[in-house]
Amino acid sequence: MRLVRLNTPAPQSLRGATVAIGNFDGVHRGHRVLIGMARDHARARGAPSGVLTFEPHPREYFAPKAPPFRLTNFRARVVGLCETGIDMMAVSRFDEAVARMSATDFIEDVLCRRLGVGHIVVGYDFAFGHKRAGNVALLRHAAVERGFGVSVVEPVHEGQEVISSTRIRDALWQGEPRRAAELLGHWWEVHGRVRRGDQRGRTIGFPTANISLGGYLEPQFGVYAVQIGWPENGRVVWRDGVANLGRRPTFEKSDVLLEVHVFDYSGDLYGKRAEVRFIDFLRPERKFDGLEALKAQIAADAAQAREVLRNLPVLEAGD
Repeated sequence: MRLVRLNTPAPQSLRGATVAIGNFDGVHRGHRVLIGMARDHARARGAPSGVLTFEPHPREYFAPKAPPFRLTNFRARVVGLCETGIDMMAVSRFDEAVARMSATDFIEDVLCRRLGVGHIVVGYDFAFGHKRAGNVALLRHAAVERGFGVSVVEPVHEGQEVISSTRIRDALWQGEPRRAAELLGHWWEVHGRVRRGDQRGRTIGFPTANISLGGYLEPQFGVYAVQIGWPENGRVVWRDGVANLGRRPTFEKSDVLLEVHVFDYSGDLYGKRAEVRFIDFLRPERKFDGLEALKAQIAADAAQAREVLRNLPVLEAGD
């Protein structure tokens, strides 16, 4: 997959592509249906396939002081989109110029001049342009005039529930990572670099790999059964673990930190880029009366996490 920044027009070899448009936060099952339709349509036309997305997320632009909400950072989104088999990820910087661009100018400048689309695929509720004035009807009308095609994808359901990034965020805020995974089609992951902490875990027999959430959404604070992966010899090695996410009230800490105890591992992970999959919520975070009480509870949490992970189902995202 080729990453294309739309500060200049796309390369000639990628013009005429069938392009799915969206933010694709989480690259969830609904996104994959949209992207799969674009990919298959492109193959039938003998044309390139791609997505058009925005960075930063428009929500970050309009509400920069709001709490973090991302399901995926940019790196993880690139990885997820690459797995869909498309040829191009076109990224438009979302700044004041784009925010103030009219719907008609968006079609003319971004879709036609910069991308040179042959066909686009959008969701049923797609809105674009200044104050979201553009809609599917306007897009269809412009497509006839400009000579490109439009396909509209209806909502994708899990049971009676529409799959959306908002519903996935709600599940994580409620401490339901398995429900989030059902909607995503894969386990929710946090990607980050392991940093050096206060090393208190080593003193009680439970050393941890510490990762800052950065711009990721903060799910319900507490203890989780997790899997953690890091690169070794050109591939990602995965191990089971138990993690605490929160502010560590026993030690009166205030910053939010993800602390992962990796089962049966004694190596050094400092500085490595790691991926942490949230598998199951075990209990809320709470304050303990001293290190012995904390140590006993971590041992119980670790035993529970091992049992959860021993019977872990396999998730397949599919299309």
